[in-house]
Amino acid sequence: MQIDWPTIQTGRADTSHGTVVDISGWMIPLDPQAHTVDYFLLSANEPCCGGCVPRNPLTSIEVYMAAPLAPQAEPLALRGRLVRLLDDPAGWRYRLVDALPLDRPQSPPRRFSRRAFLASSAALGLTACAPGHFAGYTEAHDEAAPTAQTAQSAQSDNAPKWQAPAGTLTIDMHSHGGRVIVSRNPAIGTNRPFIPLAAPMRAGGMNVICLAIVTDTTVTRVADNRKRFEAWREPQPGELYALGQTEFVRAHQLIEREQLRVVTNSASLSTLGPLGPCAIISAEGADFLEGQVDRVDEAYTQHQLRHLQLTHYRVNELGDIQTEPPVHGGLTDVGVQVVQRCNALGIVVDVAHGTYDLVKRTADTTTKPLVLSHSALATHPGARSRLITPDHARVIAGTGGVIGVWPSSGTFHDLHAMAEGVKRMADVVGVEHVGLGTDMLGFISPPVFRSYRQLPDLASALLLAGFSQAEVAAVLGGNYRRVFEASVG
Repeated sequence: MQIDWPTIQTGRADTSHGTVVDISGWMIPLDPQAHTVDYFLLSANEPCCGGCVPRNPLTSIEVYMAAPLAPQAEPLALRGRLVRLLDDPAGWRYRLVDALPLDRPQSPPRRFSRRAFLASSAALGLTACAPGHFAGYTEAHDEAAPTAQTAQSAQSDNAPKWQAPAGTLTIDMHSHGGRVIVSRNPAIGTNRPFIPLAAPMRAGGMNVICLAIVTDTTVTRVADNRKRFEAWREPQPGELYALGQTEFVRAHQLIEREQLRVVTNSASLSTLGPLGPCAIISAEGADFLEGQVDRVDEAYTQHQLRHLQLTHYRVNELGDIQTEPPVHGGLTDVGVQVVQRCNALGIVVDVAHGTYDLVKRTADTTTKPLVLSHSALATHPGARSRLITPDHARVIAGTGGVIGVWPSSGTFHDLHAMAEGVKRMADVVGVEHVGLGTDMLGFISPPVFRSYRQLPDLASALLLAGFSQAEVAAVLGGNYRRVFEASVG
């Protein structure tokens, strides 16, 4: 059956869930360098440039092709099975799966060549026409090129170039790269396809990422205002433990597919880090423990967990979170035991998402440096804000730890603004306590750092903000390396 875009936009297409439909639109590939693609957006409207992502997610749908297709510069007619998405973290409402092209387009051809289309995609990158106005950040952006604004600034001929000192390792303190997280959408669940990870890491010079699973996805969702996640139901006994096992398996499947190397201690970090893309197994939220401290040992031994974030988007057995009213008054006694066990085994303790009270008790408990892997500085954060105060940051620094500055477009409008945010954090706690936490593929709205290919751009922006070459090396990995070595041994 043929469906049109008003049917998509009004939600009437819900009645076609699971059926084979025909639909026409404009292809927007999310990898401008690919000769063929099997995943892209289909848009109702002709993009104003080669790779513009629509501002409104209801004017486009995700497409998974049955076979790869060359990028098209003209309207494309497709036939595939329509899937209605529920609480999709990327913001999409519909997906077309097992799609195949029909013989002829359904609307007039566009008046420029495919070569021009690809050239403009590569030059301009895949970015929304007005940053911050697109509510649904598609997780395929990991392979996207740098934005036009970035390309015209940090990569200009006059921009300073970072010359990494000998022995430098670049490390992302917090990443979901490769799309390792199990989807909140039950129609996809554990079977969502991975996307390339090693290639953009190599292209940008990113040595190591803390590859974070998330173990509360089945009980959290995007809030009505589409600006944050929230818990919406209580988990069943054993549910989050099972989800954790599934996601640890997915992490290792991604690592095998992308031929990454797993870092488990200081020696392997020194040996493997310089050789190519590496991963430190991480968990965002200790919800999979379900309050059972012995499961820390299990995750350490069976799944190579070396970085544990205590809380995420639900108030769990370990403590309170920034985005919900406090329940426990900070870190719980179980949380204290988990921190102590992490210290004993050799697991980095991450207090991102935790309240100030949680952070203070964790700092009083730990014998190792803490990290707060992804946030930014705000003098007076609003209610339910994920930003932190100077005092909050100083508690982390007081343990010898590191705060990862993230690239949220709600906080920074481009990489240069992010670099200035790094500078403000360094002014408060000292440059030796600041790092990079991209939260790759973890945002609702597209961030200002969307691909590891942009790492040279960010380094240039940090130099322009006044950091020295050695300080850039510290921020982009050296500081986290110090904490990892002190924590893991």
